[in-house]
Amino acid sequence: MEIPKKWVSLCSFLFLMMLLVGIFKTASTSKPRTIEVEELQTSNNSSMAARVKEIEILNENAVQDPEEVVAMVEMSMRNSTERRKLGYFSCGTGNPIDDCWRCDPNWRRNRKRLADCGIGFGRNAIGGRDGRYYVVTDPRDDDPVNPRPGTLRHAVIQDAPLWIVFQRDMVIQLKQELIMNSFKTIDARGVNVHIANGACLTIQFVTNIIVHGLHIHDCKPTGNALVRSSPSHYGWRTMADGDAISIFGSSHIWVDHNSLSNCADGLVDAVMGSTAITISNNYFTHHNEMYAIGGSANPTINSQGNRYLAPANPFAKEVTKRVDTDSRQWHGWNWRSEGDLLLNGAYFIQSGAGAAASYARASSLGAKPSAMVGTLTAGAGVLNCRRGRQC
Repeated sequence: MEIPKKWVSLCSFLFLMMLLVGIFKTASTSKPRTIEVEELQTSNNSSMAARVKEIEILNENAVQDPEEVVAMVEMSMRNSTERRKLGYFSCGTGNPIDDCWRCDPNWRRNRKRLADCGIGFGRNAIGGRDGRYYVVTDPRDDDPVNPRPGTLRHAVIQDAPLWIVFQRDMVIQLKQELIMNSFKTIDARGVNVHIANGACLTIQFVTNIIVHGLHIHDCKPTGNALVRSSPSHYGWRTMADGDAISIFGSSHIWVDHNSLSNCADGLVDAVMGSTAITISNNYFTHHNEMYAIGGSANPTINSQGNRYLAPANPFAKEVTKRVDTDSRQWHGWNWRSEGDLLLNGAYFIQSGAGAAASYARASSLGAKPSAMVGTLTAGAGVLNCRRGRQC
């Protein structure tokens, strides 16, 4: 088998879903990096504290029955597989998420149907389904404190639910991290949208976010600046690491069909009690930090049918990372790899005596042999969607 020159850290068709703290690189000592500026002199800090408390309560109750979630995923996978067997009577791919909406040639008119297609722990993420459409017309990011109407930053900070789409192809170079408010969908289907060569996405103390169809790459550390996070307040942000997508203390998050690459730190970073998250159908590549899967605080991780191609750096071959934890503590953590393709010296350190019951069932969702990984991940990343055609 010929090894590509550029390495692929993760193509996720089979869904790596996160219930516990710390999938995709975590830090147990992470703290919020914002200092709020009181625009509303008397109420800003108290309202922010109330918002954080509300999100913490939502996070605690985000996934009440993992067994039920696993059973639902099993049923979705089984149903999609059966539909695919119908051949020309069905456009089904066998991917239960894609089969839910991609067969519709009028997907552009029915964009919000996507919100009903999630599976796994993030299946209840509705994003901006119940709000109006917001069309991004301006790729500029001149002022992170007072963003122009029509820009992506102006859209994501609004308090109301919004389904955010794009007027045309564009490259957005963010001056500072894009801090999202709750109940937002970023939907780049049908256009070619890159967030590149600057700051990238931050999902912090919010809920119900869907990110779909973006190219996010070459993210840089930014910070030590004022950044607006809602219409009523902005804050001083310390330095960000340069992750493509940073998820901090948030719940009901779905990241689907994006292409992420070449960022200064992680590609997806989920920390500080983030829960009810589904990461699906994404294409992760060209990343010098080899470990694609990491965690702290005893997360349970199952890696199935993924492709890991290590870089030439002999010190960057390990796929996994236990953050700031002694081996005497993490040896009992349930970290498993099934049907993964490990190339160019990549290795996955498994631990634990085996997954707990619910995760053992999750492992039976049909991890395919490594030889099938290419086929299973063929639809990973940003899709080529065009008006009037099946996507």
